[in-house]
Parts: sequence; structure tokens; C-alpha cells
Amino acid sequence: MRRTVTLIAILAFSACAESAPPAAAGPDSGRRETAVFAGGCFWSVEANFERIPGVVSAVSGFSGGTTRAPTYDQVVRGGTGHLESVQVTFDPARVSYRSLVDRFWRTIDPTDSGGQFCDRGASYGTAVFVTAAQRPAAEASRRAAMLQLRGGQFATPILAVARFWPAEAYHQDFARRNPVRYAGYSRFCGRAARLDAVWGDAGT
Repeated sequence: MRRTVTLIAILAFSACAESAPPAAAGPDSGRRETAVFAGGCFWSVEANFERIPGVVSAVSGFSGGTTRAPTYDQVVRGGTGHLESVQVTFDPARVSYRSLVDRFWRTIDPTDSGGQFCDRGASYGTAVFVTAAQRPAAEASRRAAMLQLRGGQFATPILAVARFWPAEAYHQDFARRNPVRYAGYSRFCGRAARLDAVWGDAGT
């Protein structure tokens, strides 16, 4: 389902703007590492990670496919093999990779193999893209999350890292630049209710 269709429906919502993400505590070490997550709508994944202290940036884009430099329209039409993804750059002295993966699970429904919330289709699938060094931490996090799941089969895979392509500029920082529109979209999609059903107090 194209998100443009969903956005027509949210104009009827009266939504409150989301608060700005908190500033990270502690000095910046200057070190940088990256992680890539696919969690359905990249607007939501980006917004969730930007709130985490120690995250330097979160960029919306596409990963896991075969088409070079895909556009948003190409990806949502299908056939490129890409998932909507977010590349997270973080300071490992302030936040660990493992803690980012732990957080990621609780912002998605990992039992849903057909998309996320109201966004349906292959491009809205979920995955954690890992380097060889990141794989042990990601797999340990996945095992721990499976024990906390309220039911259903864990469907989100851990995949070898693939080329990440940034999305168009109008998708970047969407939730921060369009807080009312994004809040309505999020509410329309039923994110909070579904996360509560899947994770309970462990969710967001």
C-alpha cells in the first residue's frame, strides 16, 4: 500500500506535535559506527532512533535490493528487492550496538512478515542488516527479544549488510519537520496499540 494513500486519511486527525528528541548526555568521543535497520515505514524508524542518546544521525533509505540508486516510487512499486531502511550513525562510547538492536525490536512488530502496521507489502518488511562483527550481538539480542514476545512467531531476520541508498530529501527527518502530519499517520496506523499487544510494558 502506498503511504500517499494512507496520508489522505490522516488529514481528519487532530494530532499533537511530538516533542523534540532529548540531547545525549556525556561528551562526544568522536568515534563513529553505523547500523542499518528495516522496520517498515522509515519515517518511524528514523524518528525512534533519533531520540536515543548517543545516536548522531539517522538517514532514511533503502537496503537489501538489486537496483542501483532506487527511487521511492520504484521501491514501493516492488521488484527492486529493497526494504525501507534507516542507516544509524552512533558514538559507540555513548551507546552500544547491542542496545540499539534491543531498542529496535520494541519499536516494531517482529511477528508480522507482510509489512508493518498499516503499511503493507514487501518493501515494508523488517530486518537487521549486520556486518560480521555485529552479527553475534544482533543474534543474542534477537534471542532475548524472542523470550519477551507476548505471542506469535518471530519473523524478522538478521541479514548480511547490503548497500544502503539514501531516500529522497523530502523523506529525511520527516517526523521532525512535519510533526502534526506524522503524528496523525502514526495514530491512523495503530502503532501504539499494536506495540502494546506485542510487547506490553516492554514496548513503546
